[in-house]
Amino acid sequence: MRLVRILALLPLAGLFIHCNSSKLSSPPEQQFKIGTTTVGIQSVATNLNVPWQIAWGADQQIWYTEQSGTVSKVNPETGVTKRLLTLNDAFRDRTSGLLGMTLHPDMKAHPYVFINYTGYSKDKSKVSKVVRYTYNVEKDTLLSPVVFLEYPAWTSHFGARIVIAPDGKVMISTGDGAQHDNAQNVHSPNGKVLRYNLDGSIPADNPFKGNPVWAWGLRNPQGLVYGNGKLYSSDHGDATDDEVNLIHKGANYGWPFVEGFVDTDKERVFAKDSIVTAPIKAWTPTIAPAGMAYYSSDKIPELKGNLLLTTLKGNSLRALALDANGEQLIEDVNYFEKVFGRVRSVCVSPSGDVYIATSNRDWNPNAAPAKNDDRIIRIYRLDAKDSDPAAQSAVIAHEKNEGLNKGALLYTNYCASCHKEDGKGIDQTFPALLKSPVVTGDKKILVHTVMNGRNAMPKFSFIEDKELAELLTYVRKQFGEGADAVSTEDIKKGRN
Repeated sequence: MRLVRILALLPLAGLFIHCNSSKLSSPPEQQFKIGTTTVGIQSVATNLNVPWQIAWGADQQIWYTEQSGTVSKVNPETGVTKRLLTLNDAFRDRTSGLLGMTLHPDMKAHPYVFINYTGYSKDKSKVSKVVRYTYNVEKDTLLSPVVFLEYPAWTSHFGARIVIAPDGKVMISTGDGAQHDNAQNVHSPNGKVLRYNLDGSIPADNPFKGNPVWAWGLRNPQGLVYGNGKLYSSDHGDATDDEVNLIHKGANYGWPFVEGFVDTDKERVFAKDSIVTAPIKAWTPTIAPAGMAYYSSDKIPELKGNLLLTTLKGNSLRALALDANGEQLIEDVNYFEKVFGRVRSVCVSPSGDVYIATSNRDWNPNAAPAKNDDRIIRIYRLDAKDSDPAAQSAVIAHEKNEGLNKGALLYTNYCASCHKEDGKGIDQTFPALLKSPVVTGDKKILVHTVMNGRNAMPKFSFIEDKELAELLTYVRKQFGEGADAVSTEDIKKGRN
């Protein structure tokens, strides 16, 4: 009877395999041109709960964290997923939760998986934790958690990326926790790149004896990757100067006293007494840089030797070409802008396929998420016979911005990521500008608020008088039911 049942199931098993094979041979969902290379777009996993980290595993599967507190993996060929871990103590609120993860590159010798998440300490205070798990191949699960590092957490700025260095050390990026003084305090683990041994001990050759700090002066470094032996990090700025940094041993990157390059009087004063390492790239307006990968494959030749950088506010994947020494950026190409929405993480397979993870169901969505969000998406080279000659360029031209007046363009660049294009904000997160008393009322209050910041809102006093007047005039006209304009003179008075 048992044999009969097995034989009866064989046709179904064959049908199941056939269905997966049919999926693999199906045409891509979209096609784009990266230079002269045509790439296909394929959803590998859909309806995820904010995937924060994706990583290529030695088992040829994509491992991923979800902010809600789970670690899973997906077979990119079949789409079959497997849950590996569910945390019962993860605390999720806005940007906190289960964030970064890395797999040891030699899982046979060191079957370790490191994760970084927000939880609680024994005294119930909010903390960030780095926990080392051991991967059990037979059970295909994560076991034996070891709390590797526990450090203070607040409401935001977690950093939370982890990589294994070529020398086997564990490198961890931490945010300042929105407590700015942490970044310049080498006795605080926040606002740093930290370096540990695999067992959690501190390497003897760290810059400060008995101290895990490798580099400091960072705000919210959400990208961390090695390329040709060098360590690079992306860092969220405040209102200006998102950065990509080449991380050096014992280097200070300046935050909160220096944003981007040393190019203001206040920054020059600080730099007189402190050696500040400049970024290799800075963006104003900000783009919200997140995860990074290094592309070394010949599969998509236009990307070879580039840092791949995902952006949240920028809604894109940027390819940052490095010079021969890997110390300068010589080109910055912006791909897939506004095609997939917010993009949080990126990894590259050994065969040269690029995988990205969207972040459209997180705390700060651009708009209503698509029905299949969030997704892990494969970007892969197509053979000539499968390529559409009419495929559009992955460098997207957006005519809408070209038609905006100056005030509207400034609003898009500086305000829309929080207050949204329609001025309605996000309930209990970002206040609405539409019909707000601050917008419709006394101009002096609006000017003062924008120039000096309020709560989590940064200062925008760096914007020149004429542009700031145009921006605030647009805000009042668009969202204030015909409120009068803000003049350059109003801005000058507000600075006094």
